[in-house]
Amino acid sequence: MINRSEQLSNQLMWNRLLSVVEEQAQTLIRTAFSPIVRECGDISAGIFDLKGRMMAQAVTGTPGHVNSMAESVKHFMNFFPIKEMNEGDIYITNDPWMGTGHLNDFVLTTPCFKNNKIVALFSCTSHLTDIGGLGTGPDGTDVHMEGIYIPMLKLADKGKINETLLSMIRQNTRQPVETEGDVYSLAACNDVGCKRLVDMMNEFNIDKLDDLSNFIFKKSITAVQKEISKIPNGTYSNSMMIDGFENPIKLNAKIVINKNNLIVDYTGTSFKSNFGINVPLSYTKAYTSFGLSCLISPEVPNNAGSLFPYSISSPEGTVLNAIYPASVCARHIIGQMLPDVVFGCLEKAIPNLTPAEGASCLWNLTFRGVQKDNKSIFAITAVTNGGTGARPSKDGLSATAYPSGVKGTPVEINEAVAPLLFLRKEFKPGSGGRGEFRGGDGQIIEIKSSLEKDLEILAAYDRIKFPPRGRKGGENGKAGSIKIKNGRNLKGKGTQLINAGEILVVETPGGGGYGPYKKRSKKLSILDKENELG
Repeated sequence: MINRSEQLSNQLMWNRLLSVVEEQAQTLIRTAFSPIVRECGDISAGIFDLKGRMMAQAVTGTPGHVNSMAESVKHFMNFFPIKEMNEGDIYITNDPWMGTGHLNDFVLTTPCFKNNKIVALFSCTSHLTDIGGLGTGPDGTDVHMEGIYIPMLKLADKGKINETLLSMIRQNTRQPVETEGDVYSLAACNDVGCKRLVDMMNEFNIDKLDDLSNFIFKKSITAVQKEISKIPNGTYSNSMMIDGFENPIKLNAKIVINKNNLIVDYTGTSFKSNFGINVPLSYTKAYTSFGLSCLISPEVPNNAGSLFPYSISSPEGTVLNAIYPASVCARHIIGQMLPDVVFGCLEKAIPNLTPAEGASCLWNLTFRGVQKDNKSIFAITAVTNGGTGARPSKDGLSATAYPSGVKGTPVEINEAVAPLLFLRKEFKPGSGGRGEFRGGDGQIIEIKSSLEKDLEILAAYDRIKFPPRGRKGGENGKAGSIKIKNGRNLKGKGTQLINAGEILVVETPGGGGYGPYKKRSKKLSILDKENELG
């Protein structure tokens, strides 16, 4: 039992840790080479205790990275035991099953030392636009077609960089300079975290983090369990159909609540696809727990303790628990649907609190082609979003990434780093479902090559056949589409050619509405007409 003074001291240090990891994340963003990192924040950063428990995560970052990275540090510790770690070591992997779900995410972990003794581990993740293979799309039929596969390795040994490994990475990407730069930015962000942690420990005159870690862990478990206990005990089910690749996919979930325990079981979900939309279980757990946290315990900081009360499973071989060597490059397509799936379950337990379904998965515009010099290849990803579902008391948000939280890439950045010309990028009025509260609108985007050369688009989209559903009588959002202007429709998934001179037209989905439209207030209806949403 700790006294009040110790509690206050631990709370102060906990808040300080949140600042430490946020500076860690901002270092990564400010030093990154890839636009998807420095402009959009497709990262994660956090600190872990010597048991591998996540003590704190940066607010900046994506749930898919953070909550799957929470497990990856334990895998690093299995390969590199704490007692064998040295100051200056850096560990690296992009293993989808021990990292954050696909090969394009590099995870780096760095041991932090104070007075020659290890006190913590810092870990971070960022998305690299190109790591070879078929590129960032769902075309692959096994993971080895999707890019360079890095096992658990040392990037640095006692401060000396593994130049052989970096040479291998450079040689297996269409963007060697950017990719190497991103690896160094990941290493730098962990270094900053280590320095700031030691400063904090000196300020509070502590030599280890055991007591603080236990305090964070216990407080967070108790807080989340208290919120779970407020939900009526029972079993709550929901299912969702999405486009899939070769066939539509059913996502089936059952939530069982008993006192302060919550179990999510995805039995009944479709079996894995033959193509790269499959989801490793770590990524399934990441977005499921994020959806649960948003609705049940949004005020509790994310850490190992806040994640502990949730038990999440899916039968092996399903699309939500695809095992090696399944192709998983576009795992976000399905993984980012999972908050909507669990919201549908919880709506039956705690009604009038859950939003309608949204576009959910990112509609990233990934292009590949030849640069002006006709020698080098470019690969660029423009982050693009649809609308979120309407909320029980507010309209949904237009062109906003939920649940990923990744920001849209500014047009100027895309045009500055690749031969692309954005002719149009605007809201699509009326694409959000009508209701007492409207779903957020999607976007209309028109793009062509600025060099009059052929382009490849690596399509990885959903909600084309099955639009976001409204809730409580609200109307569905409008489905998305991808096509050539005044020409052919393109497929929602797979690498396809845009011929020189052709204009690509992308319409992202709108979110579902909430409640019957006839209940919409007069004030909001007037605003609809002003915005041509009628």
